[in-house]
Amino acid sequence: MAKYSKKEKVSEEIKSEALKIASSNQKPGQTKEQTKLVAQGIQKGIQQYKKQQKAKARELDKRIKKVSDLASAQESTDEVAPPVMQSKQSCLPWVLLVLSWICFGVYFFLWK
Repeated sequence: MAKYSKKEKVSEEIKSEALKIASSNQKPGQTKEQTKLVAQGIQKGIQQYKKQQKAKARELDKRIKKVSDLASAQESTDEVAPPVMQSKQSCLPWVLLVLSWICFGVYFFLWK
């Protein structure tokens, strides 16, 4: 007992849209049977297009999920070990401070 049949059910919306397109492109002298065949071809094209779009959407969802999983995994590793920030301090402020005190001492002791 199969739950699903191998034939896909075509919605009425697709049928009416395909028939509308086929009748708008109907050539003079074309019979109704030929128009119905054209409409069936259009239906198959619409179904195939929708299948492709669904497959693309699924693939995109998989990629988005994979990226989000990687990002969350990376965030969890960041929480465990925070990055060590090494700041390169210049010795220039200390040199200027010492130099200013030396100049002050020289001025204070020599000029008084």
